[in-house]
Amino acid sequence: MSETPQKRLYIKTYGCQMNVYDSERMADVLRPLGYGVVDDPEGADLVVLNTCHIREKATEKVYSELGYIKQMKDRKAQAGGRMTIAVAGCVAQAEGKEIMHRQKAVDLVVGPQSYHQLPELIARAHRATGERLAVDFAADEKFDALPAERQVGGVSAFLTVQEGCDKFCTFCVVPYTRGGEWSRPPEAIEDEARRLADQGVRELTLLGQNVNAYDGGGSSLAKLVRRLARIEGIDRIRYTTSHPRDMGDDLIEAHGDLPELMPYLHLPVQAGSDKILKAMNRDHTAESYVRLIERIRAARPDIALSGDFIVGFPGERDGDFEKTLELIRDVGFASAFSFKYSRRPGTPASAMTGQVDEAVKTERLQRLNALLDEQQVAFNAGQVGKTLPVLFEKNGRNPGQIVGRSPYLQAVFATGPDSLIGQIAPVRIESAAKMSLGGVLESQSVLESA
Repeated sequence: MSETPQKRLYIKTYGCQMNVYDSERMADVLRPLGYGVVDDPEGADLVVLNTCHIREKATEKVYSELGYIKQMKDRKAQAGGRMTIAVAGCVAQAEGKEIMHRQKAVDLVVGPQSYHQLPELIARAHRATGERLAVDFAADEKFDALPAERQVGGVSAFLTVQEGCDKFCTFCVVPYTRGGEWSRPPEAIEDEARRLADQGVRELTLLGQNVNAYDGGGSSLAKLVRRLARIEGIDRIRYTTSHPRDMGDDLIEAHGDLPELMPYLHLPVQAGSDKILKAMNRDHTAESYVRLIERIRAARPDIALSGDFIVGFPGERDGDFEKTLELIRDVGFASAFSFKYSRRPGTPASAMTGQVDEAVKTERLQRLNALLDEQQVAFNAGQVGKTLPVLFEKNGRNPGQIVGRSPYLQAVFATGPDSLIGQIAPVRIESAAKMSLGGVLESQSVLESA
């Protein structure tokens, strides 16, 4: 008897690293039902759009994509087949029934805490009965229901340890789409990490909307990192995204004395003006942020800093923007993410007076990016002549080329054998660009051992 043909699953992921993790877990949930991931939505049996609601016009981008997918669904129906369309993630949580009202081709709407219900929801949709929306905030139920086995393809993996946010920054929709802060039990995280290590994963990136607010059964993030660092095979640990107010002494200390914790920290500040930071409800000042960075660098002098910046927040004047530039010059960033403020419906900032003209936002963002790019180029250039341990992840575009990551998260290109993929090897850095480094393996002994 022939095997049942595998069902084709296409997942498109928008936005943050946590959505990448969630998409991987959706595939894990659906795999026992016979779904295998494909790279093209055409002809798929199930299409999932895993959405992000952080940026302006995110919802309209989803509707545009849905119109494109609907055409594929119609073509498959004309050929006698069936395509199920699901919208997942934060737009699903925020828009809910409006999505199904506006685009009739959508079969399911699944919030970020409910995707473990996908098998049941798909069955209901196929029977055309039952509720087709699942948008609750039961994070603990979700993780309890997810299969223990994950299927990852590579030596680095994301691992969600915390979800939600209690900070209520006035520009942000996360508390409304992801719910309040909730931390997974450390035992469950360790178990998942060990399973990943057994698959050959050597680097973990711990994820959370406020990951350094992790509080699992009395365990802080620092304690969790130390626990995971003891797992055989796990050589590197990173975490993102953090909030300055949750950067505890024990976590700073861990950066100083735990070799597995990489010298890279993404710590968003958003602005350099205390007036704007107060309007954002960030609960820190520019000075307190700078003092915090000084403490972190005292513990780990070579740490690479990354940040988030928003320009054109309501009420931001030229002087406020100049203070942001001043903070950037004072701190020095190895990389950063920068955005023009965009109004998110339902957030307090969307109703604030003093909305900044779009042309002003554009001009400020250009000036901000010019400074950030200058700092990133300088940081990368500072690696030339050094020897860095590189975790090789894959083949490069050129013959004989392999690509990995430095401790500072830079892409590093070198010539070497495929057998080094999955290994950490010393590379002498000889060239630097804005987004990557180039180098040579430090010694012939590395090649011989490989």
